[in-house]
Amino acid sequence: MRAALLTEYRKLVTTRLWWILLLCMAVYMAFLSAVLGWGISQGNGMASTSPGGQDDLALAPDAVVRAVYTVAVTFGYVFPLLVGALAVASEFRHQTITPTLLAEPRRTLLVSAKVVSAGVLGLVYGVVGTLAAVGAGAAVLALLDQPTFLDQASTWRTIALSALALALWAVVGVGFGSILTNQVAVIVVVLAFTQFVEPVLRFVLALTSWGADVAAYLPGAAGEAVSGGSFYAETGVGSLLEWWQGALVLLAYGVGLAAIGRVTTFRRDIT
Repeated sequence: MRAALLTEYRKLVTTRLWWILLLCMAVYMAFLSAVLGWGISQGNGMASTSPGGQDDLALAPDAVVRAVYTVAVTFGYVFPLLVGALAVASEFRHQTITPTLLAEPRRTLLVSAKVVSAGVLGLVYGVVGTLAAVGAGAAVLALLDQPTFLDQASTWRTIALSALALALWAVVGVGFGSILTNQVAVIVVVLAFTQFVEPVLRFVLALTSWGADVAAYLPGAAGEAVSGGSFYAETGVGSLLEWWQGALVLLAYGVGLAAIGRVTTFRRDIT
């Protein structure tokens, strides 16, 4: 197992894809967080006038965390998801899967090594993406004389759980890539699902009496639940599970998809 993990780790970090996507994620998350932080500070709900004529903060600390500091979980999970999926699909695209299987014929072990190594790299994405969002969002809030809540333990708990959620997304990516091995199709489906299908589906389900409970088990909602909240939840688009429930649901997606890929794609003869 150690040799397989080392091999998969080297495959991930010896190409330019991982750090290019990581850089794009950091810049994108910083931009979104800064814009959202500015928007919240300028909104009518950010401050209210007290009877004494002083402006008091109306937005609760946990609301600031969910809306600004968790944008990486809300909008940026596509990056670790792609990295995980391409860790499998790119091998089929470039036909390196054949020497990989010759070096490690135990296919269950190979899939497991890909899941673990992608999860570790996903944690790197989680830390970098989350810190980029927190840094930019907190800077904007501070410049606008708004509290950043970085002195509260609950804020750092949310930051840590956000990084965990993004690591789990990389695991989901490996599972998805083991089923859909066409590299172009993987990119198209991931972008379509994360940027359009699930957000619209969650919004539609939130309009029904029963749909909110169903929407909470969608992968995007489960990821947001791990961090403890999200921009979508703050705007009333459905409810979220407990953080540990969200983690288990997201992990179940990843492991379940990887298991399906093992008994389908990795069961067939590969040449």
